[in-house]
Amino acid sequence: MKLEILTYPDDVLSTPCERVEEITPELKQLIEDMVETMYADDGVGLAAPQVGRNIRLITVDQSGPKERKDLRVIVNPEIVEREGEVDSQEACLSCPGFQAKIKRSERVRVKGLDAKGKDVCIDADELLAIILQHEIDHLDGKTIVDRAGRLKRAMYDKKVKKWKK
Repeated sequence: MKLEILTYPDDVLSTPCERVEEITPELKQLIEDMVETMYADDGVGLAAPQVGRNIRLITVDQSGPKERKDLRVIVNPEIVEREGEVDSQEACLSCPGFQAKIKRSERVRVKGLDAKGKDVCIDADELLAIILQHEIDHLDGKTIVDRAGRLKRAMYDKKVKKWKK
């Protein structure tokens, strides 16, 4: 089932998420729904708080949005190593109409669990590294708006207020 994506400045997006304690049938259903939502909205990543769930869960597919051949589901993802620095032009399903240049690590190692509860370790660079960092930011209560400069953020806040009227 396609889920509704929350948009900035929803409070859920600024709240750090809880660890997942066990892989349940409900969690497996949420994973399926998140994958469907990510694909339907042409995303390359989606974090549980973006669909209103305050848990540490992300879905990622760097092959998108046209192809879909590299799906990764990571429960309780954690960046355990970082290397280098790169500027990344980013957008976000939860921040419509907003793009920002974000400083990211060039390479990361992420550990967590897969959808079956098995340990997973991903060594990522280029686009995959950016996507993983972006989605893990969501789990820590941060969006690309939080990482943008003050002026760009203030302009977006003003635009969002107009939309809400």
